[in-house]
Amino acid sequence: QVQLVESGGGLVQPGGSLRLSCAASKFTLDFYAIAWFRQAPGKEREGVSCISSSDGSTYYADSVKGRFTISRDNVKNMVYLQMNSLKPEDTAVYYCATAISSSCRYSGLNYAPQKYPVWGQGTQVTVSS
Repeated sequence: QVQLVESGGGLVQPGGSLRLSCAASKFTLDFYAIAWFRQAPGKEREGVSCISSSDGSTYYADSVKGRFTISRDNVKNMVYLQMNSLKPEDTAVYYCATAISSSCRYSGLNYAPQKYPVWGQGTQVTVSS
């Protein structure tokens, strides 16, 4: 069974940093765009960032531009989300997801299970003093 596993979440003070990791098992991430989504209590799941496999292009939600950086290591079959200058409003469960396409331009950052069929279980990020 194909699987994604997120790690790296935790409690951090405002202004701090965390790096989330997304590991794939039983399939290779090489051919797929990978995105990070997040869901805060009482809110809808929202797209945070996406990285294409076709050309490595990256996309970010306006709320995280300049603070978050997505990257991938195809050798290790991993995707990362470096989060800096964290704010309390970044508190959420963070999920990585595999797109059906190699391009984020096609998949987009809207929550669409038909375009993102494989999900991890999520990792909690809490930003609080």
